[in-house]
Amino acid sequence: MRKFLSLATLAGLAAVASASAQAHVNVGVGIGIPVPYIAAPVYAPAPVYSPPPIAVEQQPVVVAPGYYDDWRERAWRERQWREQRWREREWRERHREWHRWHDVD
Repeated sequence: MRKFLSLATLAGLAAVASASAQAHVNVGVGIGIPVPYIAAPVYAPAPVYSPPPIAVEQQPVVVAPGYYDDWRERAWRERQWREQRWREREWRERHREWHRWHDVD
């Protein structure tokens, strides 16, 4: 009985395997006179350009003491102060030099 059952299982598997292994082939025969065929031209659609997206970013949040609020203005004031001191020093030197040569004794 075991032998018969194993042979039946083997035969069933062979039948299923051979049925799925068959190739399906379609054969068509055309009879007629060849006629030149000119296809209508196919054009690609015109490209559509859109403007680039606008990136909007928030300003960074800076938490700092008050004296760091406007460092450019502070640097400008310091430079102006140095230039003013330099001008005053130059004026004093020229004034002293003038008096050295023009002092009436």
